[in-house]
Formats: sequence, C-alpha cells, structure tokens
Amino acid sequence: MIAPRLVSRSVLQVAAAAVAFCVADAASAQEWAKKMFSVTSHNFGTVAKGSKTEYRFVFRNLYKEDLHVVGVRTSCGCTSPEITKRDLKTHETSEIIAKFNTRTFLGQHGATLTVTFDKPFHAEVQLRVAGNIRGDVTFDPPFVDLGNVDLGKGAERTIRVTRVGSAPWEIKDVRSANGNFEVALSKPTVGAAQTTYDLTMRLKPDAPAGYLKGQLILVTNDPRATQIPMDVEGRVVAEVTVSPQLLSLGAVPSGGSVTKNVVVRANRPFCVTGISCPDGCLSCTPKSTPATVHILPVTFTAGTAAGKVERQLKIATDLGEGAVPTVTVQAVVEAAETKETQTSALPNVTQSASLPAAR
Repeated sequence: MIAPRLVSRSVLQVAAAAVAFCVADAASAQEWAKKMFSVTSHNFGTVAKGSKTEYRFVFRNLYKEDLHVVGVRTSCGCTSPEITKRDLKTHETSEIIAKFNTRTFLGQHGATLTVTFDKPFHAEVQLRVAGNIRGDVTFDPPFVDLGNVDLGKGAERTIRVTRVGSAPWEIKDVRSANGNFEVALSKPTVGAAQTTYDLTMRLKPDAPAGYLKGQLILVTNDPRATQIPMDVEGRVVAEVTVSPQLLSLGAVPSGGSVTKNVVVRANRPFCVTGISCPDGCLSCTPKSTPATVHILPVTFTAGTAAGKVERQLKIATDLGEGAVPTVTVQAVVEAAETKETQTSALPNVTQSASLPAAR
C-alpha cells in the first residue's frame, strides 16, 4: 500500500494565496463594467395584476474603447429584460429595461438580470428586481397611455380600477410627483364581490414639450398595500421637435469625421433649407422635398486641436426663423498618435487587476 504524500503547510499557504488572488482578480475585472451603472437594484413595491410595470437601468460607457453588450438573461420568468442599445461609444448611454410580468405571475417575486459584455473585455453585471403582484386589484387599460399630445392642448384618459373581494376597500387619495398631472376619482361602485372606481387623469395644457414618464400613486385603506402605483406615459409634441437635442458623438480622431442622425418633426410638411454652427465643423445636406418628418445625417469634422468640443447646431426650415429648437453637439477630439505611442485606455483585465481609466 502506498502511503499518501504529505503536503507541507507552506505549499498549502501558497496555493491558498494563489486562489485568493485569482478570485480578487476576477472580481476586479468585473468592477469596470459595474461602474457604468448608477443603480443595480429596484423594488417595484406592490403592483396591480396586469398593470404595465417596468424599470430602466441606465448605463454609460465611461471609457475610451467601444463597448458591446452580448445579451442579458433573467433568473425568473417573472421579469423579461430588453436592451435598448448594444453598441456604445465613449459617453453614450443605453438601458436595460426590466419588465415585470404582472399578467402571468401573482404574489412576491424577484429576479436577477445578468448583463454580459464582450467588448472591450468580457464582464458580467448583475441587476436585481423584486415586487409583489396583487391578484385582486386590476387596471383597465393597464396604464395611462397619453400617446402624442400637441403642445398647449392637454389630454385626458380614464382608467377603471377594480378590486375583487367582499371586504370594504377605499382609494383615499391619488398622488403624483408631476405637477402637470390632475386626477379626478369617481365615487366607488360597490357590489357583493368587488369595488370599482373610474380614475380620470388630465394632463395640463401648459405641460412642456418632451417625453412623459411618471406614476400615479393610489393610496388605499388596505394595510397590506397602502400604496399601489399606476404608470403614465406619453409625449408632448411641439409644432416642431428635434431629437436628440443633445447629440453625443463620442471620441473622434484628430482630422477625422463622424456622422449621426438628427430627426426633425412638425405638425405639417416642411423643408430643411440648411444648418449652421459657429465654425462650420458641422454639415448636412438640405431636404427640399416637403415632409412632416426629416432624418438629417449631420457630419462633424474634427480639427487638429485635441479636447472636448461643444457646438450649437441651428437648423433652418421654411417654417420660419427659430422654429426648430437648437441642438447641442458634443465630441471629444483625440490627439494624433504615432504607432509607437498608441496605447489602450483600458488595460487587459485578464492580465491585470487594475481598473480602466474613465474618460
């Protein structure tokens, strides 16, 4: 019989140290990706069955290198994730949308969303969501959908709120952090097995142009869920709108150029007669065919001076001077580098535990 070989304490200590270093190195390799998220967890609270319930985890590429999201997977069918944009240049943002499946699940549920990156290096970030879906409270329709609202006209939508059960149930108040929302609540219709309210939400006519995303909070007398949220979405559209109003071009090499689209919309057909900026570094071909929507490919040509560049882009149309809101254009012009001095701002995390330098 061969006796087992004894391993010295020093060898075990070295092995343990090596394992600890590898674990620490792997953890550090993930930190550069996690730093891009300002929020990594969200609690939906108590929500109604069938209601539209989602949360957007925003992340921003802080680094010089281009970023690519491979995908996102969920640990539970109670939450469905989506990615709004997979490829990001420096300073660009994207969102992981976590949609709570309130139609097919009931009760307390939670999920871990694992976001996987493969560029510039492999990393994973875990996002967590949780919430309680009540089966006895429903909204019809499932949220306040304002759609597109003309600036200055306001809008009104009615949602039927139903609570199934014989016990007394009362909506004591409806609150919102948005001062442009007004709410009227009907008297309850009480039956043998349910209580029904008609909730009417009005958007004030003086609401500013732009995307609307908010909530109404139903305050009830139920101690199990004193507050139930109801989502509100819509867009207030001016006679002429431009998107985006902040155009981020990311990093551009000295003397190079980059082109990105700007979308201009109006309530009636119009032509784009030209664009202007202080030093002529922005260019775009006019659009002479009338249309209610124009997609403008705006080209920025970098100069020789390195550093951050910010310009105000003015778009001229046949709707009159100043009809289109001004667009702010931002870029970072990189200094020309020789082949001998070209280096990456992001170290190879497979070989080093150090973190990348944010731009």
